[in-house]
Amino acid sequence: MRVEVVFALADRQELLVVELPDGSTADAAIEKSRLARQFPDVDFDALQVGIWGKPITRSHVVKEGDRVELYRPLEMDPREARRLKVGV
Repeated sequence: MRVEVVFALADRQELLVVELPDGSTADAAIEKSRLARQFPDVDFDALQVGIWGKPITRSHVVKEGDRVELYRPLEMDPREARRLKVGV
């Protein structure tokens, strides 16, 4: 089956398609993507994971067409960023 794995920094994005056997987990998709080699300064084990914006565990079994997303920590709370933007 084919699964997408996505990771983005503020200035760079990677979307990779990996082939996995049925019954594979999100963690297996991340491992197969080899993103850790492209971003050696990122601790991928510490990042939250989701599929199409919905948080999942790394042991979640993926299915054909899923998009495994790795979420980096927010630099600032979005509410605080809005307050700063409007000057409140």
